This record gives sequence, structure tokens and C-alpha cells, in this order.
Amino acid sequence: QVQLVESGGGLVQAGGSLRLSCAASGRIDSYAVGWIRQAPGQEREFVAGISWNGGTDYADSVKGRFTISRDNARKMVYLQMNSLKPEDTAVYCCAARIGAAVVVPANYNYWGQGTQVTVSS
Repeated sequence: QVQLVESGGGLVQAGGSLRLSCAASGRIDSYAVGWIRQAPGQEREFVAGISWNGGTDYADSVKGRFTISRDNARKMVYLQMNSLKPEDTAVYCCAARIGAAVVVPANYNYWGQGTQVTVSS
């Protein structure tokens, strides 16, 4: 079992950048980690995922703007978010599962509490 803690959220103007961090309590070498967001009144939305072998996947809405990366030695996963838009406003959670990243949020087994990202226009 792995516990996850997110950090790095905040308030930023449209066009700005933020880097989210996800710290794991144990080794994550065999885990995929995804970033999933949820805006008020909306369903959870897959944003980006990185598999155990480094393979990545992105939602179409963030391709070219967001980059997911991992540092297994530090037990960290990052989400670099550039060219932020007001529609990116949401609570961002990192989540983990064994193996490959998937786009269905319900298929992740371990979740952090989330960090708020607010993008002003």
C-alpha cells in the first residue's frame, strides 16, 4: 500500500505555470501514477499518467501544455502545467496503481487528498 500527498497548487493568472508534486510514502517503481482533476459540479477527469516504465499519456485538453514526470529514487511524481487556462481550475489529485497508467480514474487504487489549482482570467 502506498500513501500519496500532493503539493504545489495555488492561484495563478491565465497563461501562467504551476508545478504539482506528488510524494509517495514508499517505493513507486512498479506503480503507475496518474493526475486526476475534479472541478465543482463535474466528474473526475483524467489529466495525465505515467506508467511504471515511464510511458506517458495525456488528456487531449492538456497535450502540449502539461508534462508528467517521475523520480523513483525520491518517490516523487510531478505535473508541470504551463499556459494555464481558467478551465484548468480544479482540485488535482494524484493516484496510483500497479503497472500501466490508465485513463479511467476508478481504476486507480490509492489516492491523495488533492491540491487546489485556481486559474484566474
